Amino acid sequence: MGNICSKSANQDPFSQPGRVLGSSAPTEQGPARAPVPKNVAAKGPGRTLGGGAPSGDGSDARTKAAEAAQKRAEALQASNRGKLSSQLAAQKAQTHAQTLNEASKAERAARDADRAEQARRWD
Repeated sequence: MGNICSKSANQDPFSQPGRVLGSSAPTEQGPARAPVPKNVAAKGPGRTLGGGAPSGDGSDARTKAAEAAQKRAEALQASNRGKLSSQLAAQKAQTHAQTLNEASKAERAARDADRAEQARRWD
């Protein structure tokens, strides 16, 4: 069976010499080649397979990404503070003496409330 689009005048495609893939026409010299590079001395230690370009400051992209994510998380927590969180921050900022004074005031207020309750009950 033959090709329905071919003509009898066409030559057999295998009768001509082949050519290199990507070339436009067959050449008699052979395929074109890239020039061989000159000897270049290595300018430092070699790199591992799959490693990126060496960075000058010694930190890699993973470390920088982790630091940026940490900063974003801290900024998000700082902006979403509620009532309890702000109270906790204020309590942590207090000194020992301020904490004791506050506890003393709360105890006195509780005693005063107990006395007022006893007075209402006429004990």
